[in-house]
Amino acid sequence: MTGRTLAIFAVLAALVGGALPAGQALAQNGVATLPSVTAVRVGGDGQKTRFIMDLSRKMDFAAFALANPYRIVLDLPQVAFQLPDKIGDQGRGLVKAFRYGLIMQGGSRVVLDTTGPVKIEKAFTLDATADQPARLVVDLATTDRASFMQALTLDSGPERRVTAKMPEVPKAPDDARPLIVLDPGHGGIDQGARAQSGELEKDIVLQFAATLRARLEQSGKYRVAMTRTDDTFIPLSERVRFGRSHGAALFISIHCDSLPKSEGQAEGATVYTLSENASDAEAARLAEAENKADAIAGVDLTAEPDDVANILFDLAQRETKTYSAQFARSVVGEMKSTARLHKHPLKSAGFKVLTAPDVPSVLIELGYLSTKQDLKMLTNGNWQAKTATAVGQAVDQFFAPRLARGSARAN
Repeated sequence: MTGRTLAIFAVLAALVGGALPAGQALAQNGVATLPSVTAVRVGGDGQKTRFIMDLSRKMDFAAFALANPYRIVLDLPQVAFQLPDKIGDQGRGLVKAFRYGLIMQGGSRVVLDTTGPVKIEKAFTLDATADQPARLVVDLATTDRASFMQALTLDSGPERRVTAKMPEVPKAPDDARPLIVLDPGHGGIDQGARAQSGELEKDIVLQFAATLRARLEQSGKYRVAMTRTDDTFIPLSERVRFGRSHGAALFISIHCDSLPKSEGQAEGATVYTLSENASDAEAARLAEAENKADAIAGVDLTAEPDDVANILFDLAQRETKTYSAQFARSVVGEMKSTARLHKHPLKSAGFKVLTAPDVPSVLIELGYLSTKQDLKMLTNGNWQAKTATAVGQAVDQFFAPRLARGSARAN
């Protein structure tokens, strides 16, 4: 065996099955417990580097490489990462940085960003000994791009496409209420933006989406679904597909931003619609960052069908664009009374998550985790409730004509 195949171990059936993940034992009280990763070490130089994880028990895993950007991906059964905050921000040798987290129910993932093309020389696990925990070890060595790409082509390892388990969307046969899909950004291994004090975008937007869902459902006018309801990674294409396949009448993606100190400060909420050409440099920067979610999670985009991965703005229907812009204006108008707005609150850029050609879609950036006042509001339950009410009022405005027509036909 050569290339990556040498390093690939059998992926546990529990990663895609319904049983308890392998290595997940039952505690004495009958409650399922997860194996854990308790420490990580990186050693070596620009020619050879070793990555080591300490484990609570030995487990099977799969290791493989991806290009553009260069990454090494380690797939594990679901584990608890008991690691210090920001431990993966800086690497050593061939590893620039690494990240980790839940990739789907039953499966965890570690992604190593490498300095260039590398090969996996060895990948193995060791049993615990009297004075050492079980360990997972990956030995990397530098290689050239041609050899790297040849190894990718020859590899016949396990299927690596992330199969997201999307929430169910219940619907009675005679329920004609419009479906609104709320899309909390990021999740799982993809943490999104992070505040200096540690708050994570993926947690804040999930909480806000749940608050908005409750507000919309309380009205009784709509069916509401969320692309994720827990800390799970969902690929961008799956988010788009979820809305389209369920016949969504409106798609609202929810995010918050962060700026590095070198780029100064910004504040306030912004509402984005889809455009092939970004409305300004900041919009272009944000769209580029958000569109990297799949790469961050180690998803191989070459597996994406062209009709999803390569949707272009000029394929979107003119009517859909008009409705999206109309709803975006309503959101900005309603949020004025509850939230601070960006100095240019209406923008557009090429966000992949907004590319459904037949579903009006907007992306709401609630504020900046890098701005103290914004962070204070974003993490305040009362602010979230008031802002959710404002967005809900914009939804009511958007659907009022359609609901009025439906009521008139019923009479």
